[in-house]
Formats: sequence, C-alpha cells, structure tokens
Amino acid sequence: MIRILSFFLFLSISSAAISQNATQTGALTVAHVDKKTKEFFVTSNPKAEYKIFGYEYPNITTRKMVCFSSYTYDVGDNLNNCPLGSYFDSGKMKEGDRITYVGKAGSFSKMMFTSGSGKKTIFYFPKGSFTIK
Repeated sequence: MIRILSFFLFLSISSAAISQNATQTGALTVAHVDKKTKEFFVTSNPKAEYKIFGYEYPNITTRKMVCFSSYTYDVGDNLNNCPLGSYFDSGKMKEGDRITYVGKAGSFSKMMFTSGSGKKTIFYFPKGSFTIK
C-alpha cells in the first residue's frame, strides 16, 4: 500500500514539474526572433499558456525587467513590477518600442529593449524562451 501511494505521489510531483518546465521554457513556443532583423516577437495565442520573463542580469534570481504572459493577472496590473512592462504579446508594446536579440550569454540570451524615445536597456531571457526563425 505504501509503495502504491509513494508511486502516485511521485507521478503527481513529476507531472507538475514537467508542466511547470514546459510553461517556463516556452514548449508551446509563442516567441521568436526574426533571423534577419534580430527583432523579438511574441504572438498571443488564446490556446497557449505562457509566461516569459526577461531578467536584469543572466540569473533568474535578479529583478524581472519585462513579462510576456497569457495570464490577465500578470499583465493587467503589471503584477511583477517589471520596469519595461508586462504584455500579452509584442504588438501590445508602446508604439516605437522594440526588442532585439544581441547574442548569447551563457544559458541566457542577451536582449535590448529600445523605447520609442531611443532609450536602450539590456536584459536577458532564459535559454529556450524563444526560437530563432
């Protein structure tokens, strides 16, 4: 009996970890970088659940700089207090704002947020947050 309960506990923990990892790594990839222009895009998909954070430094324990999420509570009130904003998709960013791929930084990708006024801010997405097309 204990073996059966242990097995079911193991299965439930494993499936939760796998689903959490799929959401964090963008298994249902909604984000991509254009190979020619290096511009970053997130397309909203009502059937996909996603949450992609950009961090101040290439470390997930640092400040969250930007958020792309399918969850209204993340985006509506900028729940994570991201200085570059929270969005459902890149089309919802302010006019003139754009994100470009700069290069690799270990297990992260170095990105540049350029505001409509020309201010540039470097931040980092974890590896696997997007694809390059």
